[in-house]
Parts: sequence; C-alpha cells; structure tokens
Amino acid sequence: MIQQNAARETQAASSVPLRTRPLAAALILTAGILLLVLGIGVSVSFGAADILFSTVWEAVFHFNPESTQHQIIADLRMPRVLGGAMVGASFAVAGAIMQGMTRNPLADSGLLGLNAGAGFMLALCFAFFPGMAYSKIILMSFLGAAGGAALIYGIGSIAKGGLTPLRLVLAGAALSALLSALSEGIALYFHIGQDIAFWYAGGVSGTTWIQLKVMLPWFLAALLGAIALSRSITMLSLGDEIAKGLGQRTGLVKLGGTVVVLILAGASVSVVGAVGFVGLIIPHLTRYLVGVDYRWIIPCSAVLGSLLVVVSDLAARMIHPPYETPIGALIALIGVPFFLYLTRKERREL
Repeated sequence: MIQQNAARETQAASSVPLRTRPLAAALILTAGILLLVLGIGVSVSFGAADILFSTVWEAVFHFNPESTQHQIIADLRMPRVLGGAMVGASFAVAGAIMQGMTRNPLADSGLLGLNAGAGFMLALCFAFFPGMAYSKIILMSFLGAAGGAALIYGIGSIAKGGLTPLRLVLAGAALSALLSALSEGIALYFHIGQDIAFWYAGGVSGTTWIQLKVMLPWFLAALLGAIALSRSITMLSLGDEIAKGLGQRTGLVKLGGTVVVLILAGASVSVVGAVGFVGLIIPHLTRYLVGVDYRWIIPCSAVLGSLLVVVSDLAARMIHPPYETPIGALIALIGVPFFLYLTRKERREL
C-alpha cells in the first residue's frame, strides 16, 4: 500500500508541469548581465582617485604601462571587482544547490558552517604554514568547508527526530561560533590577527590576479557542474521518493552537488572571507522571479549574486570615503531581517 501511494504521488508529480517563467528568466539574465557590466564599470572608475569611463575603456583595451591610472585599474580595481563578481556567483549558486538538495529554505554556506570551517582552516594555514602558496590555501579551504559541513550534519543528526531546517541552523550557528572563537584564539596566540582580520570582516579589497587565476578553473568547473546537475536538483527539490520514482540516482546527485558546493564556498571564503547571506537571499529571490526549475535558477542566481556583491562593494566605498565598510556587514543588514522572516515563516508552517 505504501509503495502504491508513493508510486501514485510520483506519477502525479511527474504529470504536473513545474511552475517556471522562462521569459522572466531570459529577461533577468539579459538585464542582469547588462547591469553587471555597468556596475563593474562604475566600480572600477570609483575610488580614492576617481577615473573617467573613457580611461577605464582605454586601460582595458589599450593598456599603457606608463599611465598611473591604467596601473591602478589593472593592478588594483579590476581584480577586486572581478573577484567580487565571481564570489557573488559562487555563494549564490552554492546556496541554491543546498536549498534544492536538502529542501531546506534556510540553507546557506554561512549558516551551515561551511564558511566558518574554511575560515578556521585559513587560520591554521596562517599560523603554521605562513608561506603557503595560494593554490594550496584554496585546497585547505575546501577541506575546512567539508569538515564544517560534516560536523553540522553530524550534530544535527544526533537529536531525536533527525534533521530539521531549524535544527540544522541552530547546529550551524553553534559550530560557527565555536570555530570563529578558535580562529580568533589562534590569531591572538600566533600574532596573526592583522592577517586574518580581513577574512573576519569580509571584503574584496585585497583580491589579486594570482588569486583569481587560481580560483577561476575551480569556479568554472563547479559552475558547469552545477548547470549539469540542475535538472536532477529540480527533481530532488520535489522530494527523494519522487526523484527516485523519476529515475534519479539521488545518492550520486547529492554527492555531486555537495562537491560543487564545497568548491564554490571554499574558494570564495579563501578570497573574500566570511561573507554570509548571499546564498540565502539570492536563491529565494530567484525562485520567486523565475519559478522552481533549477535549470533557470542556477544561472539567474549566478548573475544576481554577482550583481549583489559588486553593488555592495561599490556601496561600501561610498558610505564613508576614504574608509571602507566591510561588504559582509552591508549584506548582513539585508540578510539578517530576511533570515528572521524565513524562520518565522517556517515556524508558522510547522
């Protein structure tokens, strides 16, 4: 009887078309990319030394190494802005995959301990291996993110009744606080507070071309993997039983999605630090705009996530020039109320 009911639910789910808005998704991709290019141009031109758009254009397409403004654009501002765009896309796509796989609306790499795990591993690297190459640091960030995720799911599974969205978030908050405290203790004991303070605040000001060169292959591979898994994640978002009934190998899909999330979150934390809530806000906004098909959600989340971080970085420099406000703090001003709204909504639905 139970199998017949599951089969009936699977058949009903497969016969009902998913709520999608392909025209809205196409519009978001087109307009979002145009706004992103415009935001990158404005962000590159704005700073302690304001630079004209025409100078930015010349520096990109006709670089003059003898020009001080061209050097500022090429060596400081371009890697900063492009790094912000890559990181925003990474956090947003990671959050979308996590929410789709776990059916947990509160899932986010920051809330579930991945960012704190990666940050803790960075603290260990700075303390014990100060001269470590960035290519190895990014691998250690992956391991730290994986360790944080494993601990969160382990702690959440111990409780009676198994994993619930709220239980995962509580476990994530507790472990994140613990790992952050340990990271601060390591920073104080080994006198690396200045080195690691950047990762606590979250920011893209120190991004270099070397970091982007190392991160880019990982980012592209993970993004392509996310797109390849998008249809399967759509099925998983309907429930494990339905996904299995539709022929999905849920174990392999979850393994692939987890690897993608660890790569995206680990690489991003190694560049900008603990910037939270991007992976929480953007997937919800994207689903509201384009529907529940992850073939649209993932690329649209990448574009909107990039746009959010680029605009936030620009705002961080405009609030109190010449000083900069950490972008993590700015995004948290939006993310914390949104998180509280989702938590309240989840409690009403229980």
